[in-house]
Amino acid sequence: MTVLEILPLAFVMVAGPQILSTIFLATSENWRRNSAAYVFGAFISISLVTAVAYLLGDGATSEGASNDTLHVIVLVLLLVAMVYVYLNREESEPPKWMGKLEKASPRFSFRLGFLLLGFFPTDILTSSAVGSYLAGHNRPLSDSIPFVLLTLLFLSLPSLTVLAFGHRAEKFLPKARDWMNENSWVVNEVVILFFVGMNISNLMG
Repeated sequence: MTVLEILPLAFVMVAGPQILSTIFLATSENWRRNSAAYVFGAFISISLVTAVAYLLGDGATSEGASNDTLHVIVLVLLLVAMVYVYLNREESEPPKWMGKLEKASPRFSFRLGFLLLGFFPTDILTSSAVGSYLAGHNRPLSDSIPFVLLTLLFLSLPSLTVLAFGHRAEKFLPKARDWMNENSWVVNEVVILFFVGMNISNLMG
């Protein structure tokens, strides 16, 4: 059940500049290599942050920290993420550097995927929450694989759309990008709130 509980957080991982970047890359000059490099960079950073958080949480458990303590840590991380998302909800314009993605290189795309998905505030908090949550439930780190794969699938959707629909996707993707840019903070808040509720439920027995 724990694996299914953490899957909704994959939405939090991609909502915002993370998915917007993949849409820009999917319409770039070298979109296949750029998209693949971006997703690969994301894979490394998400896996790294989740593993570090898991090992820290597992170490805390071994030293006598209770599951309740780890639940509190996860809860604090999620609440911080909620506050961050809310405070930045008015930033409807994409960052200026996104305009350069249409002519991006695979190397730049890799670095962008690694940094955005690994160290963007909401993402590092979310990955850390997943790793800590699994450690607190005495589950193996391998239980984070579905979470990582679902996040990567979401990031791959724009390029898969171009692959499947070709030029027709060029009309759809900008509309999807605009909708996500305007509503991503709402999706984030709903999913984080859902996970906060689960942690409070666990704390109360």
